[in-house]
Amino acid sequence: TVEEVIAHVRQEGDQALARYTEQFDQVRLNDFRVSEQEMEDAYRCVDARLIAALERAAENIRAYHEKQKRTGFIMTEADQVVMGQKVRALARVGLYVPGGTAAYPSSVLMNCIPAKIAGCREIVMVSPPSRGGDIAPVILAAARIAGVDRVFRTGGAQAVAALAYGTETIPKVDKIVGPGN
Repeated sequence: TVEEVIAHVRQEGDQALARYTEQFDQVRLNDFRVSEQEMEDAYRCVDARLIAALERAAENIRAYHEKQKRTGFIMTEADQVVMGQKVRALARVGLYVPGGTAAYPSSVLMNCIPAKIAGCREIVMVSPPSRGGDIAPVILAAARIAGVDRVFRTGGAQAVAALAYGTETIPKVDKIVGPGN
């Protein structure tokens, strides 16, 4: 089944995404994009104490991962042999955030923030929509806090395929990350 989903998304792009989103998530979408206004509205509707906790967690995650940041080096040996290491960030990373009965804003923070610190230029997030077509406000608030660049409402194998191969709406990424399970 997954191979079929991947093949269809690869061949049909957004059309296959829409079909599978309706089939698996029971929601018909006209647009997969989450707007900046939706992100702002979600941020404002989440309890202020939870926002403060997410912002504090983001600060802690940034402080920790800043210490892991690597730089390259070059060294020349006496016999003129040059050796070194070049560290370059990926251009675009895709972040898969599960939806459904539980919302895990930590998945957003723990995957986006290290990529941003490493120098990744763009973070694209996908998350399955509810039957109403929304993504949990706390997930969108965490995406805003972490610095996610673009968010799309789609989940499952079709979302991973969209990130891997790109569609008309969702860009192809260099790496896909998500929760450890």
